[in-house]
Amino acid sequence: MNITQDLEIWTLILNASIVVKVVMVLLLLVSFMSWMFIFQKWFSIRRSVRQTEQFEREFWGGKDLNALYQGAVNNRHSIGSLERIFEAGFREFAKLRGQKSAHTEASDMVDGARRAMRATFQREMDFLERHLSFLASTGSVSPYVGLFGTVWGIMRSFADIAGANNTSLAVVAPGIAEALFATALGLLAAIPAVIFYNKFNSEVARHAARLEGFADEFAAILSRQIDKTTV
Repeated sequence: MNITQDLEIWTLILNASIVVKVVMVLLLLVSFMSWMFIFQKWFSIRRSVRQTEQFEREFWGGKDLNALYQGAVNNRHSIGSLERIFEAGFREFAKLRGQKSAHTEASDMVDGARRAMRATFQREMDFLERHLSFLASTGSVSPYVGLFGTVWGIMRSFADIAGANNTSLAVVAPGIAEALFATALGLLAAIPAVIFYNKFNSEVARHAARLEGFADEFAAILSRQIDKTTV
């Protein structure tokens, strides 16, 4: 028997027991999905940060608020998170100001804008955080799934030893290698998922703080505008 040939990866997969095969296929599928979500999240976060920086330059560059709002409305499907928050706040503020009555306080208009921005902020965060829970679950569960395949493969090796009444390497090696390969696949799925989950989680948290800071500053600007018009 050629032990080296029996220890080749494809041979290990083909000769594995049905339980270990299921474990291997599951881990390979999870690893593929993790990398797919990693690349999707990488590009979506980069795009959101770039769009935020571009809008901040326009906003703090002194561009008219009405012009910024019209630009956001006209390009609603291509704007970034920050611009959507601005659009929601300014739209609600303008609506309440247009409906202003004797019982409407200036603070009510600003509070309405805050609520609209908060709701939009939450939707944007839900989008940016999408699939992060999958990466977290993959990182925590995959090693145990691989370990299950390892335990099963070792049990099979012991059964082969007992059946053949032989403890030679030719009998033991394929089962042990199959078991260790399941562990390797579990780590292959888990390690990138953990690394990129931590990376994306910290980036999303920083981006969320940036968006919240803008919302507070914009609400203060709207409040000052009301004060100017009532003087």
